Amino acid sequence: MSVNRDQVLRSAAAQLTRKGSSTLDEIARACGISRATLHRHFAGRDALIRALEDLGIRECEAALDAARLDEGSAKDALRRLIGEIEPAAGLLAFLVTENQLFEGDDQHEGWARLDDRIAELFRRGQLSGEFRIDLSAVWLAEALYGLVGSGAWAVLDGRVAPKDFTHMVAELLIGGAERRKES
Repeated sequence: MSVNRDQVLRSAAAQLTRKGSSTLDEIARACGISRATLHRHFAGRDALIRALEDLGIRECEAALDAARLDEGSAKDALRRLIGEIEPAAGLLAFLVTENQLFEGDDQHEGWARLDDRIAELFRRGQLSGEFRIDLSAVWLAEALYGLVGSGAWAVLDGRVAPKDFTHMVAELLIGGAERRKES
């Protein structure tokens, strides 16, 4: 029987998003395969996490492309980005808690690409007068990651309706980042 690696990764991501401490047995069961089959595709938990990291980065880059960040106002582009990234929010919420991904010299260059593109959106909004200049673009990008992750956990726990995710994340972030007119 042939195993679809992407489907295994998506099932593993869903399991780890629900329970980050899942054992390999639990992950294999969630994927509908044996632990031996899981091990044939991923030589252990670290290899599986690295493969999930690749998937998460690919999905985020696709969301950044689909959001057309250079079109319209920075606020509208941010709202589009949050809507596009929502399907990957749970995986991102899991990945950002995996310290091993951000330690040492083996950090995936994809994170830097994501950070740069998102920070550039906030810089554009700062230059256009939409976003505050007293908060760095890098900090605003980190705030976006935090809110996306928190929103994903709230949806997963049933505390927030999935249909409300984009609105709640976007409006909270924009409300805090928006440049106020001086009175």
